Amino acid sequence: MHPDLRFLIAHPAHFIACGFGSGLSPKAPGTAGTLAAWALFPLLGSALGEAALLGLLAVFFALGVVVAERTGRDLGVSDHGAIVWDEMVPFWLILVLTPKSWIWQAAAFVLFRFFDIVKPPPVRWADRRVKGGFGVMLDDLIAAGYALLVLALFKRLLD
Repeated sequence: MHPDLRFLIAHPAHFIACGFGSGLSPKAPGTAGTLAAWALFPLLGSALGEAALLGLLAVFFALGVVVAERTGRDLGVSDHGAIVWDEMVPFWLILVLTPKSWIWQAAAFVLFRFFDIVKPPPVRWADRRVKGGFGVMLDDLIAAGYALLVLALFKRLLD
């Protein structure tokens, strides 16, 4: 099943899990969701301090477990490609911890998408073994950790 606008608005969990519609992209919905997160980040980043934003992201992660579980069940596939909240929340975390220039953010985007797609261990392990909404969210959080590690190494080399 490929969800449509009717599915998106049928339940608030679908709207959130599908990244406010970005997950309905017919091509590369995960990339579309990550791009949507990047576009929305200035709204989050400018409204809150770093500590409050990190707290909000923890709430968003927990919300993601619930909405991904519900939406996956309704779609009949627990980690359906249209569910992109799991890309959005970890990418926001990366952006909070990344230097604010567009070049660093672009590097963060490329690295996150790379690790999310390639799924090096333990990302692949989490993707295959941890089920339900928590599993949907967890593998992307681990991929974000890889991206942050590589960004930190780049920053260290450049400083």
